[in-house]
Amino acid sequence: MDIAQLIREAKQGSAPAQKCLFDLLSDKMLLVCRRYVKGNEDAEEVLLDGFYKFFKTLGSFQYQGDAALYNWVKKIMINECLMLLRKKNVFTIVTEADAADCPLEAEALNNLSAKEIFDLIVQLPVGYRTVFNLYEIEGLEHKEIAAMLGITEGTSKSQLSKAKILLQKNLAQNGTRYVKRKSR
Repeated sequence: MDIAQLIREAKQGSAPAQKCLFDLLSDKMLLVCRRYVKGNEDAEEVLLDGFYKFFKTLGSFQYQGDAALYNWVKKIMINECLMLLRKKNVFTIVTEADAADCPLEAEALNNLSAKEIFDLIVQLPVGYRTVFNLYEIEGLEHKEIAAMLGITEGTSKSQLSKAKILLQKNLAQNGTRYVKRKSR
């Protein structure tokens, strides 16, 4: 069954169609949630809340292709992640006093797996991680990020800059391990 048909049936309340849509999208959306929310339980909670909202508002969705569906569901998931971070009051813009430019061995970057990159990003403080994900991964502009998070554009830019510095610092601290791994 194609996705357009699943959407039509899910709009009519078909539980099997809704389950098919959930099965089709849940793995990718869980990865989106994990980029913003550190704990597995929280990410799964956000995923379920997001799908609840997705199915609740599905009637207003106009299917225009798979990419449009994916982007709409992803936007719901990101908003749910941000709401959870606010609810738990863990979304604070923090400063990293000792985050300074650190030299980085170029070879370290070449040896990183996607999981290692993900793990480095997840270790960032919540404010840094959120702005980094919204800007670098989702492709939002600082003006949009500022509006979503209730911060200034300058704060968004600062958080992104500090996130990159902290990533470089963490890479530099672990860089030798990554370089040594390649030479084995």
